[in-house]
Amino acid sequence: MFKLSIVSPERVLYEDDVESLVAPGIDGYLGILSNHAPLITSLVTGRIEIRDAHKIEKIAAISQGFLEVSGNTATILADAVEFVEEIDLSRAESALKRAEERVNMDSGDIDLPRARNALIRARNRIKLVKQFKQMKK
Repeated sequence: MFKLSIVSPERVLYEDDVESLVAPGIDGYLGILSNHAPLITSLVTGRIEIRDAHKIEKIAAISQGFLEVSGNTATILADAVEFVEEIDLSRAESALKRAEERVNMDSGDIDLPRARNALIRARNRIKLVKQFKQMKK
């Protein structure tokens, strides 16, 4: 077991002892178990998988951030993190539509990298909600 904290600018999303963590690193997904070697890495938009002390798997959507592992403690600092059961699918679909419209605009007033990141985040959130619903069936 090791201590995991997941923090976003809005709140501490999660803080507990866990058995394992899988997070989307810049070079692929990383698996973290207790007594992992010290590590600091960037995280990309994707899926976080947590197996807690009771062997219950928790899934969350992450939008970029950092992971630090040291002394049997892992900390994720993220722009945005939501557990999949908290994601509002209709809100995510609306965000996807807005992002698609902005990416496809021919206006110089649009911050294109920001619009593309919003598009990636919305697609990730929708994909994870749909996968979660399939798992529950």
